[in-house]
Amino acid sequence: MTLKLLIAEDNPDIANAVAFAARMGWPGCHVTIVTSGEEALGHFAAEVVDAIILDVAMPPPDGIEVCQRIRAISDVPILMLTVHSAILDKVRALDLGADDYLTKPFDHLELLARLRALLRRSSRAVSTSEPLFVSGDLAIDFTAHEVCLRGQAVQLTPTEYRLLEELARHAGTILPHQALLERVWGPEWVTDPHYLTVFIQRLRRKLDDDPTCPCYIETQRGFGYRFLRPS
Repeated sequence: MTLKLLIAEDNPDIANAVAFAARMGWPGCHVTIVTSGEEALGHFAAEVVDAIILDVAMPPPDGIEVCQRIRAISDVPILMLTVHSAILDKVRALDLGADDYLTKPFDHLELLARLRALLRRSSRAVSTSEPLFVSGDLAIDFTAHEVCLRGQAVQLTPTEYRLLEELARHAGTILPHQALLERVWGPEWVTDPHYLTVFIQRLRRKLDDDPTCPCYIETQRGFGYRFLRPS
């Protein structure tokens, strides 16, 4: 199947460099380049894409708003490009729905590695049927990659789902920060704990899980997280 990639970047040199790197990693992939947020939203509404690379600072609406609007209706993998290197800027991008970010200037090999990781997490490999995992009002179908809370479907991004699945499959066991980062994101991410913090917060919001009195995800301060064993 041909990879369909949408690049929203108003700097033609960067956009073409990203497209070139993508075609090196996935020969024959279909790349669309747009230069504004308005174009990005229009193309996304008209065409199905497998992943999106968004520049934060582009003609309005900016990448942050585009990310929020797309994330409200889709779990498509989103990688943000930013010139900001501060941790708070990175956390903000993740907290608003992005799956990953890359700070300019970036190495093309790192871009490919991060894009591969995003697509790997979003792929749904065929697996044998598994029993439904149920914990209180929460139900997880590991076969279909579907989550329901109180009978209603919960929309999770591929990364959010992978994190929840990893925790639920080890219910009752404390999983250290580095173990979760390596299993969900990959070995290159074990030194970036802010990923984990932000995605745990996103999961808790979507599962209506109060961290001060959790039903599902318990924090083991300074060590890791544990999915509470189903009662």
